[in-house]
Amino acid sequence: MRQEWEPEDLIEVWTLLEDEVVRLRNKTGANRLGFALLLKFFEVEARFPENAGEVPAPAVAYVAQQVKVPAEDWAAYDWQGRAITRHRTEIRTAFGFRAGTEEDQERLAEWLAAELCPVELSRERLMAAVVARCRNDHIEPPAPAKVQRLVGRAVTDFEAQFCRSRVERISHATRSRLEDLVVGSGDETGEGAVSGGGRSHFAELKTDPGAPGLELDDDGQE
Repeated sequence: MRQEWEPEDLIEVWTLLEDEVVRLRNKTGANRLGFALLLKFFEVEARFPENAGEVPAPAVAYVAQQVKVPAEDWAAYDWQGRAITRHRTEIRTAFGFRAGTEEDQERLAEWLAAELCPVELSRERLMAAVVARCRNDHIEPPAPAKVQRLVGRAVTDFEAQFCRSRVERISHATRSRLEDLVVGSGDETGEGAVSGGGRSHFAELKTDPGAPGLELDDDGQE
């Protein structure tokens, strides 16, 4: 999330609506401010912040004014306690979302490998697609670092599957010849021999062709 906000943007995005204020009635101090900030952050990002520093300072000050809690209390919000667990559950319910599961991540990885990786090379756009898919399915997406790992895994799976599918389409005879070429290219003795008595094309390419240069005619012209 961006950290710089103009006053008009703060008012448009971070203003608590009447029904949202109602949800704060049984909350006080740091919990009141923390809940309000998590609520508005989730409304924008469809996920929760990973830490207090991810919430823009101007938004903290503006929301603190609305809930009548000092902005400094944001630093006292407990990120590991039972209160934040309840807050997250209440906020997900308010927006009709549910927490993501390991099974959700497995399905996302399979979806990426099968449908998006064949047509999209940018990992950033793949990550954005994961978040968009989660929003569409009303599932809280994994944290950004987990999304990055999920995309990396999907790309690896796609590349392995792609290689297997191409190898399977090659005839047995062609595969044998290719394997012979590879074996010949790895011959450190310089012989470059392959089955059938021939010489590996890779071995020929490895021979020194001499220093590169331009051919000159008898008059010394190019």
